[in-house]
Amino acid sequence: MLKIGVFDSGLGGLTVVQALKKVIQGAELFYIADTKNAPYGEKTSEQILQFSLDITQHFIETHQIDALIIACNTATSASIKILRERYPEMIIIGTEPGIKPAISQTSTGNIGVLATPTTLQGDKYQQLVNRLSTPKHITLYEQACPGLVEQIEKGALDTDKTKEMLMAWLHPMKKNNVDTIVLGCTHYPLASEVIQELMQDGVKLIHTGEAIAKHLLSLGEKSGHVNEGSLNIILYTTGSINTECMRSMLDMTETVHLISL
Repeated sequence: MLKIGVFDSGLGGLTVVQALKKVIQGAELFYIADTKNAPYGEKTSEQILQFSLDITQHFIETHQIDALIIACNTATSASIKILRERYPEMIIIGTEPGIKPAISQTSTGNIGVLATPTTLQGDKYQQLVNRLSTPKHITLYEQACPGLVEQIEKGALDTDKTKEMLMAWLHPMKKNNVDTIVLGCTHYPLASEVIQELMQDGVKLIHTGEAIAKHLLSLGEKSGHVNEGSLNIILYTTGSINTECMRSMLDMTETVHLISL
């Protein structure tokens, strides 16, 4: 049975787990919400790397995982290179902003990117943008969203404060005829309805959970995984979290376990 470790700083990585649930069978999935150290997007790269190393070691020692999903754009940028060097035999899949599908879907050529400050400043994001430079005329409107993860974690999406934050960030995109927005943090799909409401003109929102699930299935089958049977999910958190929201996102009744790393 394929054993999968998935982690993020909180609820956001569950948007990836939702996608995995639709694709992966015959596996055990262990999810860690590292809320003790959240939000990652405002920590240093060195801190995030250490969190990622500690969590990965815990997965290996406790659950003997075969595959690791870094369900966080910020942690991917800070740690995936080191993790792949340290664990070359393990399937390791990161999360990066969906610039490529956004380029293929935009009609106006104007693409918005919402992400954490650390993601936008990271080398991995800059390399991604440079790699995907294309003859098609594309203008990226990049916007760091400090504080949005915290609002989502608090369940404060439908509040005046959150809407004011998003309105300020989205106004330049609306003004410049952005028709496609990359959700460059796994938390941000949870704010999709509010973003759609504020943009008001059928903007396309891009997030990468489905692509990650298909990629894991492909790599898993190449290594001998038979995609049949049930998917068992166990949820962990390193600190306080809205456990009811965790369970409801995955339509589960299981206990959320508190762990110390």
